[in-house]
Amino acid sequence: MKIIFNIFWILILFFIFLVSCSNKISRTRSSELVIFPSPPDTTRIQYLTSIRSSLDITGGRSGFVKMIIGEEKDYPIQKPYGIAVVRNKIYVCDTKLNGIEIIDLDKKTFDNFTPGGRGVLKKPINCFVDNDSLLYIVDVDRKDIVVFDKYLKFYKSFGDEILEKPTDVFEYKNKIYISDIKAGKIDVFSKIDFSLITSFPDADTSEPQFLHQPTNIYIKDDKLYVTDFGEFHIKVYDLDGKYIKAISSYGRGIGQLVRPKGIALDKDENLFVVDAAFENVQIFNPDGELLMFFGGSYKGEGYMYMPAKVAIDYENLDYFRDFVDPAFDLKYLIFVTNQFGPDKITVYGFVEPKMAH
Repeated sequence: MKIIFNIFWILILFFIFLVSCSNKISRTRSSELVIFPSPPDTTRIQYLTSIRSSLDITGGRSGFVKMIIGEEKDYPIQKPYGIAVVRNKIYVCDTKLNGIEIIDLDKKTFDNFTPGGRGVLKKPINCFVDNDSLLYIVDVDRKDIVVFDKYLKFYKSFGDEILEKPTDVFEYKNKIYISDIKAGKIDVFSKIDFSLITSFPDADTSEPQFLHQPTNIYIKDDKLYVTDFGEFHIKVYDLDGKYIKAISSYGRGIGQLVRPKGIALDKDENLFVVDAAFENVQIFNPDGELLMFFGGSYKGEGYMYMPAKVAIDYENLDYFRDFVDPAFDLKYLIFVTNQFGPDKITVYGFVEPKMAH
């Protein structure tokens, strides 16, 4: 009888394992196709799906599994700002959680990471994961950067004696770049010993390289892109802090910005800029010319509600292919965080029309 009982539970556990093994996220596909730009222009962006809570990832439990081990609790994403998509994981800075949500697309898990002790988080607003799997979190209330290792164990905190109000972090070639909105600076730290190497720009308010309110940063091909919220555009520097140019300007015209926030670049150096006033994402080519925009004020799935951050990902396409319209080929993914509304993380695909045979 004991052997039969053990076999029964082994079969139950095996069934639960099979149910959980899928390389697709669990949210159902939207019935309405949402694409940008609208026809007759060629479609470049398709809305794929949204992530609102843990059940969109885990899928909940089937009736049989629920009967055996109970209902699965649903954990909502509350007020996201920063987002990082690295390998098969999504890291979301949730300012109401006082922590971050970590989504594992491969394992279909959703975890609230709220560390204690020296790593306790008060108001995490942005994060970055480097090639060594170190997780850097900007905590605007702690006024420092909190670092965790690949096992999510506290590793280091730094910058509290230098930073006034840090807003974003980016590691590149063993240097850690941090934007400070209050100081109007980019501080550069060593990844080796976390000491301050330099700060820039050293400029007068009348000079074009001066940073009024740097909020978000991104580095690609040895160029640092900075959202200057106080001057309503994106400034570009080399890694020594030499000013190169500005992209866009203040205004409500096509290609202008009012409340620029998160930024990211694709492999072709096209710049994606979140604008919280227009509630959209604008795309500029390497010359700073507007290519298109997508999103818009929330009126249903595929639109935005106080968007904050954008992330681009080329690695996890297989998890989202089922959402792609058969007429398109998926090239890469675009994730946008929304601080309000139901769709806290909106997932888009950059697509190309399939060639007719």
